[in-house]
Amino acid sequence: MTTIQSRRKLIVIILLCVAIGGGLVRHYAQRGSTTRDIATLLMVLWVPIIGNVIGWLIGKLPRRTPPAEPVSFDAAGAFTPHLRIELTLRPTALLSHNVPLSEGEYRCALVVGNQGFSARWFVPQGEVLERGTPHALDVELLTPDTAKAHFPEGEAFRVLVGDSFIADGRVLQPRAAHI
Repeated sequence: MTTIQSRRKLIVIILLCVAIGGGLVRHYAQRGSTTRDIATLLMVLWVPIIGNVIGWLIGKLPRRTPPAEPVSFDAAGAFTPHLRIELTLRPTALLSHNVPLSEGEYRCALVVGNQGFSARWFVPQGEVLERGTPHALDVELLTPDTAKAHFPEGEAFRVLVGDSFIADGRVLQPRAAHI
């Protein structure tokens, strides 16, 4: 048992004893007296601990199913394009960061209205994506069954990375599912 657990256990025992003592004093005190009121207050001190005890008991119950593993592209394996999009990168607020995107994998959220869908795309080796210029790219959706309904041909969207919108885009054409 850790120090914190032993301290919590001691506090619960002390407050339980105070509440029992308050109950005994209240039982024998004269109605309307200050002693009876203080004893009632001592009994009420136990109430916040009841929630902690109930929470501890619920935590001890065995869980029926383990929590689901979060879905990620790492488990998806090879890149499977679901959409062909036109992407226009926005200029950055700092001019020194206003550089093209170099080759590699990029992960983001495609935002349509107030819904976002995880996606990734690749900049091919030897190419860069210039800011302010439209680029045609293939995009893989993390949950294509859910997301594809929100991305019909011609649908406009924004690209969210972290807490910033870095690009605007539109769907050129949905890709057929590979079997």
